[in-house]
Amino acid sequence: MSNIKEIMSKAGGALVHLLQLIVAPMKNYGAFFVFMYILGAVCTWATIPNYYGAHPYEWALLELVGDVYVLCVVLALLPRRVGLWLKRAIYVLFYALTIIDVFCFVQFETTINPTMLLLIGETNASETAGFFSTYLTPDIFVTNLSWVLLVLVVHIVWMRLRRKIEEAWTAFLHKYHLSGKKMQTFIVAPLLTVLLVWCFVETWHNKVALHRLMTFDRIGLVEHELTQKGKGEAYLPLYRLAFSIYANKLTAKQLDVLIDGLDKAKVDSCSVRVPNIVLIIGESYNKHHSQLYGYERPTTPRQLARAKRGELIPFIDAVAPWNLTSFVFKHLFSLYAVGDSGEWCDYPLFPELFKKAGYHVSFFTNQFLKVAKQQVYDFSGGFFLNNPKLSAAMFDTRNERLHVFDEGLLREYDEADPQPSEGGELTIFHLIGQHTDYRIRCPKSRMPFKRDEYKEERPDLKPRELQNLAYYDCGTWYNDSIVDQIIERFEDKDAIVIYLSDHGDEVYGIKGLHFVGRLHSIAITFPMAREEFEIPMWMWCSKDFRKNHPGLFRDIRRASKRRFMSDALAHTLLYLAGIETSHYRPELNVLDAKNYNAERPRVLRHEKDYDELKEDYEKKKAKKEKEKAKR
Repeated sequence: MSNIKEIMSKAGGALVHLLQLIVAPMKNYGAFFVFMYILGAVCTWATIPNYYGAHPYEWALLELVGDVYVLCVVLALLPRRVGLWLKRAIYVLFYALTIIDVFCFVQFETTINPTMLLLIGETNASETAGFFSTYLTPDIFVTNLSWVLLVLVVHIVWMRLRRKIEEAWTAFLHKYHLSGKKMQTFIVAPLLTVLLVWCFVETWHNKVALHRLMTFDRIGLVEHELTQKGKGEAYLPLYRLAFSIYANKLTAKQLDVLIDGLDKAKVDSCSVRVPNIVLIIGESYNKHHSQLYGYERPTTPRQLARAKRGELIPFIDAVAPWNLTSFVFKHLFSLYAVGDSGEWCDYPLFPELFKKAGYHVSFFTNQFLKVAKQQVYDFSGGFFLNNPKLSAAMFDTRNERLHVFDEGLLREYDEADPQPSEGGELTIFHLIGQHTDYRIRCPKSRMPFKRDEYKEERPDLKPRELQNLAYYDCGTWYNDSIVDQIIERFEDKDAIVIYLSDHGDEVYGIKGLHFVGRLHSIAITFPMAREEFEIPMWMWCSKDFRKNHPGLFRDIRRASKRRFMSDALAHTLLYLAGIETSHYRPELNVLDAKNYNAERPRVLRHEKDYDELKEDYEKKKAKKEKEKAKR
């Protein structure tokens, strides 16, 4: 019996010692824990986007407990003097980052991100002074930033009154015969232990995901990771800063390769086969919502009219290599094609070859301008377009503003009015098109379709989903008006206008799937490929073009039935311009009937062959129909 008591006594002593060890970091750095936790919680609340359904990372407040506790442990393990100096440095860093983070959110509706960091690095002293005079105004103190400043003020007051508060607390415990040590050991320590175990169980996956996010060697892989379920949540300003630095380092590597390649890109000669080449890149365009491709609603009446007149030729079998804009842009602008060795950045960008060949190159984008409020997807897609050296090597004219509606882009084009070039004109329009959020992709006063029109044909959809569907079709109709206005600007010239979308979009197209947007984290099936990877593509040829290039016009009409993937478009553009260069490959030029490789595998997302998916799907469908007929 005495042995049992002795064992229990030792076990109890060991447990008490363990509890004291757990609470020890809080004993010396309790105020640090409290204020840093409050600061993190306030920052989380203050940076919630201002739209319906927005919410912070669900485990933010719990994960914050573990993060701050780990810092307390680190401080406690250091010599006291070193720990105190490090604590002060952390205070300065965390308050500064939180103030910057919330300030950016208040002024630009974005927290610290890679583009923001890039902009800061490119800002000179004069621009900095102008920035402060513009944005540091008294009304900033009535925004969410005031809560962060309040935490700072309370912290300063606490530091001034700390000794008096601690003396009062000790006196209170003594008055009621309470033991601070026992309270820490038997109340605080058990509660803290439960909280830390809960924190570890629920949030460890986020730490693993964050580590995975910040260990890729390419920015494209980082972007793809951010589309996956369970992606790492950089929920604190420190994490956001670390991610921004990391993303900029990755892009810098690819930029160095592209810049080094500028001198290696050679043009032998240029015949200016077509003096006016226009490339329109659409956004999130589901081919099966286009009247031009058989959709029952009049979403593209202008394109259809031009097609009936024989001047606009739709390509019936075009797909995109990716369902992410930034990935598509890298493949579209580079002479790299899926299956080539190396990476996209190892190959020249087609606009630089056009410019070297004497073409005047204009780029009007409604998405890839370098602005503070830029998601990582836009950063990843536009970083090589916005680099000063690369931009100067590729473009003579660029727009300076983003617009809610694409008609604003046309106004900028008209205002730019580039001087005629003897070497020809290449004009690239990158539209916002039908990009998510569909409700602002067509001016309200001009929306031709209403929600109730869809009830009978789509009884499976809820009212909100029917409204989304109507918005999308309105955006498609509006897009039709924009591309028609672009065509009008080239009708009196020897010109060709090429339109294609970066990728498609799910718009409740798969039966039973109540979904809009794109599915990035699941295996590609043919129904998914049909909605997200099949793209509209057409070529419009002016009257003068048809007159001056009858053979080329005939080639375009014949090519419209060939299999095509948009990663090869650059080679077709070089051919249209008559640019002779060693980088050109005829087997990738869809207009070259003799050399074009129509059997080239069209691999989607480096995972699935589109044509194999389609063939397998059609075989299974035919088999099911045959079995059904037998019954």
